[in-house]
Amino acid sequence: MEKKSGINGNSVPECPSSIAISKVTTRDEPKTCKAKFLVFLKKNILVILTVSGVLAGAGLGMMVRNMHLTRVQMTYFAFPGEILLRMLRMVILPLVVCSLVSGAASLDTRSLGKLGGIAVSYFFVTTLIASAIAVALALIIKPGVGAGALNTNTLGLERVTTNKQTADSFLDLARNLFPANLVAAAFRSYATEYKIITVGNFTNGSSIYQTVPVGTDTEGMNILGLVLFAVVFGVALKKLGAEGEGLISFFNSFNEATMVLVSWIMWYVPIGVMFLVGSKIVEMEDVVLLVTSLGKYIMASILGHIIHGGVVLPLIYYGFTRKNPFSFLSGLTTAFITAIATCSSSATLPSLMKCVEENNGVDKRISRFILPIGATVNMDGSAIFQSVAAVFIAQLNNIELNAGQIFTILVTATASSVGAAGIPVGGIITIAIILEAIGLPTNDLSLILAVDWIVDRTATVVNIEGDALGAGILHHINQRELKKQRRQQREEEEDEELMEVKVEAVANTQAEEEASPLVIHLEPGQTHGSSPDSAQEKDAMESIL
Repeated sequence: MEKKSGINGNSVPECPSSIAISKVTTRDEPKTCKAKFLVFLKKNILVILTVSGVLAGAGLGMMVRNMHLTRVQMTYFAFPGEILLRMLRMVILPLVVCSLVSGAASLDTRSLGKLGGIAVSYFFVTTLIASAIAVALALIIKPGVGAGALNTNTLGLERVTTNKQTADSFLDLARNLFPANLVAAAFRSYATEYKIITVGNFTNGSSIYQTVPVGTDTEGMNILGLVLFAVVFGVALKKLGAEGEGLISFFNSFNEATMVLVSWIMWYVPIGVMFLVGSKIVEMEDVVLLVTSLGKYIMASILGHIIHGGVVLPLIYYGFTRKNPFSFLSGLTTAFITAIATCSSSATLPSLMKCVEENNGVDKRISRFILPIGATVNMDGSAIFQSVAAVFIAQLNNIELNAGQIFTILVTATASSVGAAGIPVGGIITIAIILEAIGLPTNDLSLILAVDWIVDRTATVVNIEGDALGAGILHHINQRELKKQRRQQREEEEDEELMEVKVEAVANTQAEEEASPLVIHLEPGQTHGSSPDSAQEKDAMESIL
């Protein structure tokens, strides 16, 4: 080894250093494991803190529950959790609008239409499958059979009254798609209410009354209208070309700044989640009575969420991508915990977008275009518990559902989930629409509302899981199309190069007897440089060489 080092001077320091490195790595193996653990801890610290916040919140809630707090004290106790919800809702508007505008403007019109068509088809099919699973489970488990004596009085519940017609509900959905005032859509949405007016008098003097629908503005962001406007506005900016680049850059910068805000808010999530979970446990009154009375309904709903979220959606993802869906889902842990704590798809959107992009490597153009739309129109988990609730209330009132009514439940649950608000207790209105569509009484909705806070947590998890897997599928399809386009471009370039070589070879083959393109024939008495064409002939020869 020394002789070799004497011949090659560069190898003199090489051998001792390599030996030293091998000795160091052998000696420092425990430190390497520690370093790996620190890297893992650094990468997953937010997930660990969030899970710890849930566990700490459960323990804190059980401790404070025994203190019998007043309503005012409960409000103060829940204050840190309320701050988290307010911060998450604060970034929803800029996140949805800016991400959709920049996403629609960054995609060309053809790919935008193709991806949008695939996304809508995916959302519709998965929601329809979810509704079918829910109805099948409800008919098998029969949660409402034998519970006819159950009513709001025995559980001490307030009645929920709703008199909204099915037709008006779907008309409101269409009206909200096209908001009359874009600024007002940021904090208000359109809703139909009913007013009794006098339309005439009988001959005996008594008045004739008629109920007419009247449009009103209700509190709550009209996300559906904002989503449609943002997508169309992004496409319009793309059509402007160079003139729209400045505004596209503005929305891109606004979007990136919003994501920075989201990353800061995420560090407050463990504290907020702890108090959200703790305050919910403190607020619970007689959980045992509710769970035992409505246990079969809760079981049917959660079982539907487990089947759809744990089997159906992963199978669809695997069928498109041939990749392990559970490794994809493992990167969404923080978003899942946020969904459990907040019960809101809209409030979970910032966390979901961050997890999908950073942990699963989904293209930002895809995620920021699809996820806001999915948070608005894709409600698989909500469709499940709404369909179960409709069958449950029918069984509670001893009403046998026929095939037509079951089909109506499937279609209505799928269609009305599009307009369901992505907020806690937003699905109760949708259940009322389903009940009206199949002619069932809505006076038992308070039973559903009593346990909605339990079922809505797993429903929100399934909602955002469907959105995230849809973004993963679209990312895979987009990557496959890009590879296909690049392969076609390479093949076209190779064909063009071959054609150029053939053309040059034919142009330089001037000899009749010799086939070699390097041989150039001269006319008698002609030498190189004696003709003006000699320079062209020389260039032709160099091109072949």
